[in-house]
Amino acid sequence: MHLRYFGVRVTDLDRSLKFYTEALGLKEVGRGDMEKFGGGRGVWVLLRDQLTGQQLELNCYPIGSIYDTPYSPGEGLDHIGFIVSDVSKKYNELLSKGASPTEVTPESTEGWQACVKDPDGNWIELGKWEFE
Repeated sequence: MHLRYFGVRVTDLDRSLKFYTEALGLKEVGRGDMEKFGGGRGVWVLLRDQLTGQQLELNCYPIGSIYDTPYSPGEGLDHIGFIVSDVSKKYNELLSKGASPTEVTPESTEGWQACVKDPDGNWIELGKWEFE
């Protein structure tokens, strides 16, 4: 068994796609309509990190879809982690590109970790970890 991808529900597909591709450098590798696969009305976009091959699926459900429920940031997802070489630089870059700050800042962790929120409030963790 191995992890293939994980999916994140978003409220504005275009806004989230821009954030994850432009701010985080992921590349779009596929998209489709969920109705074809029994997923109700909705659209998915699959993104891939070119360096690691890790994949993220953005899922957006329109009004009237069986999955269009009131949105709560995270909905069980704790955070998405990215390894970066310069936490402070990437943290500030993401803030300038629409991310929101959290209480976990480069200053609060002596520069080894920080967290921001994506446009829908999902936490993005930036870190300099020894493991990969």
